[in-house]
Amino acid sequence: MLEKIQAQLAALSKSERKVAEQILAAPQEAIHSSIATLARAAGVSEPTVNRFCHHLGTRGFPDFKLHLAQSLAKGNSWVSRDVEENDNVESYSNKIFDSALAGLQRIKNQLNYSVIQQAVVCLSQAHKVAFFGLGTSAVVAHDAFNKFFRFNLPVIWSDDIVIQRMSCINSSAHDVFVIISHTGRTKNMVELARLARVNGSTVIAITSPDSPLAEAATLALALDVPEDTDVYLPMVSRLAQLTVIDVLATGFTLERGTPFRENLKRVKAALKESRYEKPVLLYHNAPKKLTSHLQCESYHTPSIR
Repeated sequence: MLEKIQAQLAALSKSERKVAEQILAAPQEAIHSSIATLARAAGVSEPTVNRFCHHLGTRGFPDFKLHLAQSLAKGNSWVSRDVEENDNVESYSNKIFDSALAGLQRIKNQLNYSVIQQAVVCLSQAHKVAFFGLGTSAVVAHDAFNKFFRFNLPVIWSDDIVIQRMSCINSSAHDVFVIISHTGRTKNMVELARLARVNGSTVIAITSPDSPLAEAATLALALDVPEDTDVYLPMVSRLAQLTVIDVLATGFTLERGTPFRENLKRVKAALKESRYEKPVLLYHNAPKKLTSHLQCESYHTPSIR
């Protein structure tokens, strides 16, 4: 990316060139800057920074930062693309959070709401739903299972490829399989999609765009996260997948309507007995009127400092 910026200098406007020079002078600082901070440092407006990012072929400033971070990755950085060997706890913590926030913003900007709505309708009409993944994606699939299990709907999950294959082979036209794979290049996952579709089942893939899995699925929720899981530990991609599962679960509850949400309330009420009551803490420095009111309501929790 730095070489690309250097090569484009002559083609940039005067104000965009200021942005380029600021980034070339301190690329690591640019990765962790907000658009407002970078604009002030370069002495330009925020729209100028955005124009510069588009000139470089990125979708905006968060997308540009991700590409810049990827290009600055070093060979010994097997943890996260912009964490360096000598980073202290504050530095690498900030980098991880910044990368996560930028990645989620990127996914938010590229979501295809039409495909999401189609996926929600398929899930709400399904007779049975299965969530499958392998490795890190299996954890996301398990989280999805936990969410949908409370929806009064037959839901299955497994990280055993044999059970996954048998489920797809024995599927029907009213079943929906949600197959999760960041790369979309895992052969077993692609094979599962093909097996399920032979029986007329709907396959929703949460995966990278233009991947083999995306092509094999009925619907593909494409998440373009620039994270090379062949080298780095998957972080942002996992967060993006989990967030999309939350979107689907929310859409499911809305699609099913008010009577369905009343059932969720009953499930929540039934689980209430499994928890201790949340304590009400009376602080020594609490206003006297508030303390008196709580005591009148017969709360006897000891006060703490």
